[in-house]
Amino acid sequence: MVNLNIKSMRYLSAEDFRTLTAVEMGSRNHEVVPTSMINQIAKLRGGTCAKSLSILYMTKLIAKMPHISYDGYRLTSAGYDYLALKALSKRASVYSVGNQIGVGKESDVYVVSDQKGKQYILKIHRLGRTSFRSVKNNRDYLKNRKTSSWQYLSRLAATKEFTFMKILYEHGFPIPKPIDHSRHCVIMEFIDAFPLRAIQEVKDPADLYKRLIDILVRLARNGLIHGDYNEFNIIVYEDGTPVIIDFPQMVSTSHPDAKWYFERDLNCIVDYFKKHYVYEGPVPDFDDIINMEKENSLDVLVEATGFNKKQAKELERYRKDIEERKSKGELEPEEDEEQKEESSEEEEEDGE
Repeated sequence: MVNLNIKSMRYLSAEDFRTLTAVEMGSRNHEVVPTSMINQIAKLRGGTCAKSLSILYMTKLIAKMPHISYDGYRLTSAGYDYLALKALSKRASVYSVGNQIGVGKESDVYVVSDQKGKQYILKIHRLGRTSFRSVKNNRDYLKNRKTSSWQYLSRLAATKEFTFMKILYEHGFPIPKPIDHSRHCVIMEFIDAFPLRAIQEVKDPADLYKRLIDILVRLARNGLIHGDYNEFNIIVYEDGTPVIIDFPQMVSTSHPDAKWYFERDLNCIVDYFKKHYVYEGPVPDFDDIINMEKENSLDVLVEATGFNKKQAKELERYRKDIEERKSKGELEPEEDEEQKEESSEEEEEDGE
């Protein structure tokens, strides 16, 4: 797990952030960015860039890689976190970072506050948590990218989620209000409710079941399928009103496997209510829904807003690859950035 440690942020100068941004820009074409290129991009006078590189390296925002034939640095997860949070703080979306309240296979969730003390949720996408050592090799959707795959795909996931959230919120779906996003981070409304998985007894299972199925059907009538509709991604207010979260796996109803995705979402709810609340309700048919008149084509609107089919396919192929390799037992647990940096430093010392 990558820990979010922002203690050093207040001590970094504008020149340090400029240098860190230069490393990020160089990372688009180099996994390890040559020091000469960092200097060229940063355009700082005298030895300022060298001093900043030393500070960034000491604070583990950048790292060296062993067995590289030239002097250079790569951007770490912490460095990417700092760049995103700096951008969000400049826009007054984040002032302070509080406790971590959630961790998943592909994200970390924190409570944050703005300058007035209003609380929000910060979701940091971390798709590199599953081993990219096995994913990147011989994968045509990543092999032409010299930039770090975790960085690119995490940014894609955040962009996708924020884009879908904006469209869904504007069309009255029960989701947290999206506030802002930068790189792999999304800021959204803080919802004071309970995850469905934590609710042992529901006052009115039939009512909650109907509400959840209605949301699923309404999404489909607007051209969308959630893709991960389960007890982990549904939170419920005390009065029984559900709110839906987690949107990086949404697909269009025009997707070739749309029916499969819809039925998987549907079965998650049906099976959960049957097992935990001993309730069985009516089950809608995907073909019947598709044959109804569409309310809107939100899938088309999302693409027009900035998240295109090519990006969607890259994310989808990554996830399918992960599932396939997981089923074959081919994935290894990925080292976190701190472990990588420690092992890199040890190898450097051994080589001296």
